[in-house]
Amino acid sequence: MSNEVLLLLSILIIYGSELLFFKLFGKYGLYCFTSIATIAANIEVLIVIKAFGMEMTLGNVLFASTFLVTDIISELYGKKEAKRAVNLGIATSVVFIVLSQWWLLYIPADTDFAMPAMKTIFSNTPRLMLASMIVYAIVQRFDVWAYHKWWAFTEKRFESKDKYLWVRNNGSTLISQFLNNLLFTFGAFLGVYSVETLISIVISSYGIFIVTSLADTPFIYLARKIHKKLNLCV
Repeated sequence: MSNEVLLLLSILIIYGSELLFFKLFGKYGLYCFTSIATIAANIEVLIVIKAFGMEMTLGNVLFASTFLVTDIISELYGKKEAKRAVNLGIATSVVFIVLSQWWLLYIPADTDFAMPAMKTIFSNTPRLMLASMIVYAIVQRFDVWAYHKWWAFTEKRFESKDKYLWVRNNGSTLISQFLNNLLFTFGAFLGVYSVETLISIVISSYGIFIVTSLADTPFIYLARKIHKKLNLCV
């Protein structure tokens, strides 16, 4: 199976899993999914693949799914609960950084086979994860703020609190994803690659983020529909 097909399938699987968590566990399922996505994305971002004619790091869809979480929570539960999801993601990152570095302090037994692989993976993660955590904290808070600013605009402009969900969803996420891409790329790789290379990475990566951001639109509509059904069943 090609990388392109796997990436497209990952959008359906990851976003679909997010909705499943929401349907089964409500907003607490979304909080749980944020923790899973934050940890997994910080590991997956270490993998570099070639797809659609360009080299890219993985983790794009998982990172994008955390924006979908905050948008769903903002839409259905309000700004305060969305900020709680962001804080949970930050706390998860901090704990995972500490644990992953603590594991490397142990002296492995002669029969151990896992430590070399663990060192290969996690010895490179502190800078990446620290950059990711700082950028996550900045950009996710911005996304929550921007979502509600767009919401105030659409409600005032179209005199409806429910209509034009796609405007506030995409309006906040597309800007937030650009900031996320720009800040993370330079924070994680400045000094490792040339500025010209970093700019190229930002441009090519943002193309992927545009796709993942637009692709989450049907899922936030489905989340609102699920929420209404769950309320009717209560």
